[in-house]
Amino acid sequence: MTFKQLSLEAKIAALAGIVCFSMIASRTYLAERLEGKRLRWLLKLQMVLFANTLMLIGSVHIWRNTVTMFYRSPAVNSFCFTFWKVTVLMFLILAHSSSFTVLFLVAEEPYFFSLAAYTCLGSYIILIFFLFTLGSLEQGYKLLVHRNTNLDAINKSGKLAMKKPVLAVTVTVALTVLGLLNASQPPAVKSVEITVQKLPLSMNKLKVVLLSDIHLGPTVGKSKLEMIVKMVKALKPDITVIVGDLTDSDVKDLGPAVEPLGKLDSRLGSYFVTGNHEYYTSDVNSWLELLKSLNVHPLHNENTRIMFPGGRENDWFCLAGVDDIEANVLRYSGHGMDLEKALGDCDVDHAIVLLAHQPLAAKWAVQARPDINLVLSGHTHGGQIFPLNIITYFMNPFFVGLYKVGQSTSVYVSPGTMYYGIPMRLGSRAEITEIILHCS
Repeated sequence: MTFKQLSLEAKIAALAGIVCFSMIASRTYLAERLEGKRLRWLLKLQMVLFANTLMLIGSVHIWRNTVTMFYRSPAVNSFCFTFWKVTVLMFLILAHSSSFTVLFLVAEEPYFFSLAAYTCLGSYIILIFFLFTLGSLEQGYKLLVHRNTNLDAINKSGKLAMKKPVLAVTVTVALTVLGLLNASQPPAVKSVEITVQKLPLSMNKLKVVLLSDIHLGPTVGKSKLEMIVKMVKALKPDITVIVGDLTDSDVKDLGPAVEPLGKLDSRLGSYFVTGNHEYYTSDVNSWLELLKSLNVHPLHNENTRIMFPGGRENDWFCLAGVDDIEANVLRYSGHGMDLEKALGDCDVDHAIVLLAHQPLAAKWAVQARPDINLVLSGHTHGGQIFPLNIITYFMNPFFVGLYKVGQSTSVYVSPGTMYYGIPMRLGSRAEITEIILHCS
């Protein structure tokens, strides 16, 4: 079989393979020829091109199911059908352009184009799922029809095929509207009580506010962060922690957007650890310096003693934080999860609370150090939108909420305080977590 004889989907898959190979080859060849920031930007661009190439397979499937299959319809030459074709084409173009906005279209507040593009991406994911699901049901029905050659059954099969895209599009539109409305609401404030062994009695009912995955970038801006900070201040926390993925671009573009964090006034401090997206920005060190200037303390594989001013000398617990494990994958200079270093000054006689962005890092940490009493994580977004919830559930050792590990360790995974890119929430809810720590 020659290349020309391959299906369009197979040709696109081959193109995606070529792009993937070029990524690997260029990373090896250019690693010593480009300075780190330019190399990571190039790799980010290649990832965007790779993702868009894979998306072409889905786009062809959408076009065939929502446009091509109606070419035999009497209405094919009508204005309505022409308008529909243009609508589907624009929808696909916007969905494909979404990933480019993080490279070229980031500012203090989101651009309307970015919001529209990422909304289309969310709808694209939902539509692909329902077209595939309904297509599978259709194929199952056809197998039954082949066993029964009754003419009425065959005609019914053809009518079902025509109804499939109509039903898929209708459900997608409805879920898109529902998802947009859900994500537009302020984050829910969820109160969680956790017993922590070895917590000093004087710190009983200590209040920790957990934030994660705010994702300042193409679709989340300064006004959203101002709202979050206002809600946090109303809770009057003793400590505020941000467990990664605060931003999706560099300080030059988003520095002003993060300024509201300077208004946090938690009496025992505000703390931050990196997430995977901080490393995708290629500007981690600048972000850490900016956060320090806003009195948000980065825990860069380090720890600090949390104690009340004027309290007893031995009444403290160890708050530690690790770099995100993506830094190890990217070989980001000077960064990477180092649990031993992060817990260096902690001891077994005092409670240990660890901040680690990814649930996988939380799993590794509690396996290596069972004396950790509490791990606070994020990353999963609770899947953010259906059907990604299902995939995310199986990809992470902890998904959302509170988990008990062993006799003395708890893990809490935040579903995220905002959203990443797609301004939608389906089957999940953005959350600000108010954690009340209790002595055992």
